Amino acid sequence: MSETKHITLIMTGAGAPGAAGIISCLRKANWINLVVADANPAALGQYLSQPFEQIPAAGDPDFIPALLALCEKHKADVLMPLVTRELNPLAENLHGFKAIGTAVMVSDRYSLEIANNKSKLLQHLKNMNIEVPDFRIVHTVEEFTRAVRELGYPHQPVCFKPSVSNGSRGFRVIDESKDEFRLLFEEKPDATYISLEKATHILSQRKFPELLVCEYLPGAEYSVDCIANRGEVLLAVPRKRVKMLGGISVQGIIEDHTAIRAYCHQVIQALGLHGNIGIQVKESREGIYKILEINPRVQGTIVASLGAGVNLPLLAVKQELRLPITSDELKVNWNTAFSRYWAEVYYPAPEN
Repeated sequence: MSETKHITLIMTGAGAPGAAGIISCLRKANWINLVVADANPAALGQYLSQPFEQIPAAGDPDFIPALLALCEKHKADVLMPLVTRELNPLAENLHGFKAIGTAVMVSDRYSLEIANNKSKLLQHLKNMNIEVPDFRIVHTVEEFTRAVRELGYPHQPVCFKPSVSNGSRGFRVIDESKDEFRLLFEEKPDATYISLEKATHILSQRKFPELLVCEYLPGAEYSVDCIANRGEVLLAVPRKRVKMLGGISVQGIIEDHTAIRAYCHQVIQALGLHGNIGIQVKESREGIYKILEINPRVQGTIVASLGAGVNLPLLAVKQELRLPITSDELKVNWNTAFSRYWAEVYYPAPEN
């Protein structure tokens, strides 16, 4: 297959926060016929790219049959999922898509089971002698309070999050040094920080999901956009997270950080991940970069690398279709800074 031959790509998650940027990356290739899809009939992506198709949510029994029918309808060559909850069902049904000639950009079931569970991820990497934050896995309030103390509280802040969660849901930092009066009057509302007393009170109210309690990493944070081929990294692009809103990077710098890139190679190889992969790392008190989590899919802010000369979503599509990738396409303009901003789309309001 050559670039002169048009292919059809279906992108799910058209209403995701990063969908607009990913659409702009894919539309750089005039040989891609792009179809966007989402479970939400009002998804923003439909106003940025047509055609748009509504699909069932990932937990719906009709999700896979509907996607198979959609791929057959459009004779799709590639399916690119943006939604984390869609990954496992797709990985479990790869044979069905292969039978109709559609390549699915997803890692295998085993890799996803580990990558999408933060506790399993850290335990797996620790077993592979890869550097990870000090952590405890807890299921009860008693285990929680013991873990917090063992990890250095109150002398050091400690963080916790559910083993399985999306975005920053459930993430909190317990930090004795925080001045709640200053947080109230001098900073914008932010639910990141919580007292130990308040955390244990909330957790005592009802049964809570498995939690990962970790050492807090106070240094610089990087989000690394990678392309991998069954565990082998083609490219890793670290971007320093300078400013974030709601857990989403809105300002940063693309940096050639050798240690971080080498670390991401280790992590991806240990899990055998495939396609566009996002890895979050942060600097410890000792100056060592350690993993926060993995997004085994296209990350929302991957569009930032477009300004540094690399189109990572498009490169992953070319890899999936075994199209040639030139050395120029892998050349990164390091030290490129970026800022993101709001933009508007206008459309007729739906009738009540």
